[in-house]
Amino acid sequence: MASIMTNAQALTALQSLSATQKALEQTQSRISTGLRVSTASDNAAYWSIATTMRSDNKANSAVQDALGLGAGKVDTAYAAIIDVKDQVDKIKTKLLAAMGKGQDIQKQIATEIKAIQSGIKSSVTNASYAGTNMLQTDGLAASDLKIVAAYNRTGTTVNIDTINVAAADTQVLDTGGTGGFVGGLLQPGFFDPSAAQLTDAALTTALGTVETALAKLADGAATLGAAKSRIDTQKSFLSNLSDSVDRGVGQLVDADMNRESTKLQALQVQQQLGVQALSIANSSAQNILSLFKN
Repeated sequence: MASIMTNAQALTALQSLSATQKALEQTQSRISTGLRVSTASDNAAYWSIATTMRSDNKANSAVQDALGLGAGKVDTAYAAIIDVKDQVDKIKTKLLAAMGKGQDIQKQIATEIKAIQSGIKSSVTNASYAGTNMLQTDGLAASDLKIVAAYNRTGTTVNIDTINVAAADTQVLDTGGTGGFVGGLLQPGFFDPSAAQLTDAALTTALGTVETALAKLADGAATLGAAKSRIDTQKSFLSNLSDSVDRGVGQLVDADMNRESTKLQALQVQQQLGVQALSIANSSAQNILSLFKN
């Protein structure tokens, strides 16, 4: 039945064209964003999971930054403590050279040792990174270095793991410059032949102080080396974890660009055909006018 009130063919063509247009807009959005789930309305469950995973990954990125800063502090301290250890070894050699020697030679050696002592102080005081000097502290727990190493979330419960380096384990000098691992080596009377020739017994006592300092320096270097190793391992793990999370999110929300581009071409053809079908349906109403022509 032909009707001028209701054009059923045009309505059908219009509905088909609208559906095609909607699908085309969706496909174009996926191609432009690269996502098949870009809003909660696309897929509420996947969008929620992906949003949470992205948030956790941002936290992991912040942890990686913290590890990088911590690595700089530990590397600086490690390089300095090794340098101090080498200089203490030189003092040991000088003390051995002073045994059995006259006062004049011991005075010359004392001048050399004073230069080494100054070098030790300089190495310790300059071992600062981002405002932190791990080699010169008060040795108290409040001065321990704590590096954020992991962000763990279970439901709404969050745990932060840290890598800790005790200040007492790396205290080469105290804040006053008189205590710590090498404090005894820097005292004015440690090696002073200015008044009288030093006896072998006195030099042996000084060597004992040196050996104690070397043992503590070795332990401190080992502590820093272990912390450095753990930081490097954690950085590598977080990097791999971040990549895994990105891949997981991608599997949930990323668009298949090959599929979408093929779909786009098909929808563009359907759109053109829909426009033509609507045009034909609308023209049928005009044919009714010919029935009323003379």
